[in-house]
Amino acid sequence: MPTSSAPVLFGNSACAGDWLMRRLILTSSSGFGLLGSGLAEFVIHFCYRFAWGQLPSPDELSSYLGTRSEEQRSGDHWSDYGRRGPADDEERQDLSLVEFCEAYDTIELWFDPHPNDQLQLVWLLDYFQSHPEIAAKLVFRLVDFDLLGVRAEEFRRLEVFDLSVTEAELNTASRSWQAYCSPTPEACFDLLSSNLSALPLLRPAMVELLEELPSGVTGLGATEMRILEMLAWGFANTNPLFHLRTIRGTRIFGEWECGYLLDGLAFGRKPAVAGLDEGLRTLLRENLRDRHEAYLRSRLSLTEFGKAVVAHKEDFSRHNPIDRWWGGTHLTNDNLWRWNPALTKPFCRQSERGVP
Repeated sequence: MPTSSAPVLFGNSACAGDWLMRRLILTSSSGFGLLGSGLAEFVIHFCYRFAWGQLPSPDELSSYLGTRSEEQRSGDHWSDYGRRGPADDEERQDLSLVEFCEAYDTIELWFDPHPNDQLQLVWLLDYFQSHPEIAAKLVFRLVDFDLLGVRAEEFRRLEVFDLSVTEAELNTASRSWQAYCSPTPEACFDLLSSNLSALPLLRPAMVELLEELPSGVTGLGATEMRILEMLAWGFANTNPLFHLRTIRGTRIFGEWECGYLLDGLAFGRKPAVAGLDEGLRTLLRENLRDRHEAYLRSRLSLTEFGKAVVAHKEDFSRHNPIDRWWGGTHLTNDNLWRWNPALTKPFCRQSERGVP
């Protein structure tokens, strides 16, 4: 594990001399409070949801971090999520991220333990590995708490350890990002038996991600199973399913993503959930307002099949189509990587599959 310095108390006058340096903060959407914290002249937060859906292509990511083009829409460039400070030059926001970083003395990385934050961190470190002049300016803040719960005025009272970004951090991030982008989860599983100590929060995040692979028994990921278990306990509304993360026990997916998983549990060929508003079958995912209202109208319960899945007597994937992404892996009934909690390769036999 890399050597850490003493914790930095940002409101401490002993750090006053550091303010002669120009600071840039890179963070996730969870770190939105950092925008008003006054800890840096410029804050950029990244909104990619690498934990859900198909990953952006390398060309898309390169375009996002590169020089802005006239063809790019709002939200397709890194600067669309930056916030200006008093010394900022608006014209510089059309530059590539690397070129923009050149004007700063210190670039701080604030990413919390949530798996999507850790994925954003390894993605950015992998990117900066090809730009050693910028990588030399990086400082990794060891944020072992939920950034989303911190108000802007509270950041100055926090004690946060800072870690130097060395070749160990860059190499660990690069092989982790490449593993997650691979067309199978095997490389990510292999990471667990390797040395990940350079990035202390990465290993538990990777375990959480692997747990979202279909179970070898039920054919469902951890969040899907917890949704069914909460229904078995008597929760009938979507709000607790989506928002009571402490009871649900999983934190990979946000509200809308949990909703999409619920859709799959309720609208498959053999549903595990009854009572989900039928309008959700045809509503576009972009129609968030109407989808929200439909979720609120729903009164949910388990079907007999759902009860059997919760009891580990049925495999959801043998009766319903599976079509979703886990990192670079396209999970389908014919390519169903499972987690037992050991990784299991896809096994497909027509007589057992149950899905043409």
